[in-house]
Amino acid sequence: MSVSVINNVTDRKVVSISSKRQITIPQKFYTMLGFSDTAECVVRGNELVIRPAKVTSGGEFAEQILTDLIAQGLSGDELLRQFKITQAKIRPAVEAMIAESEAVAAGESEYATYDDVFGTED
Repeated sequence: MSVSVINNVTDRKVVSISSKRQITIPQKFYTMLGFSDTAECVVRGNELVIRPAKVTSGGEFAEQILTDLIAQGLSGDELLRQFKITQAKIRPAVEAMIAESEAVAAGESEYATYDDVFGTED
C-alpha cells in the first residue's frame, strides 16, 4: 500500500461536485472516519472540512439544568418547557466557545485570563 503525504495529509482523493453542489465521500474515507447518515461541514481558514457529525445523547448538562430550574421553583409543564429551551442553548454555546478558542489559538483573537473572567479576590 502506498500512502502519499502532502502537508501531513496521509490520503488524498479528488472528487467531483455535481450541478446540485453534491459530492460523494469515497468509501475508504467514509468507513475509516466512521461516517453514518449525517456529516458536519466546518470552514477552517480557506478549507471546508467535512467530518462525521457528532452524535450526542441530548443529555449534556441535563442534571445541572434540572437542578437549577427546580431551584427556581419550576415544576410540571413549565419545568419541561424551560428545560427544553435551556438545553437547546447548550450546543450553540459550546460551539461558540470552541470557535473562540480556535481563533485565539490561531492568533486571530485576544484571549481572556482567569482574572479577566472571574476577577480577583481582594
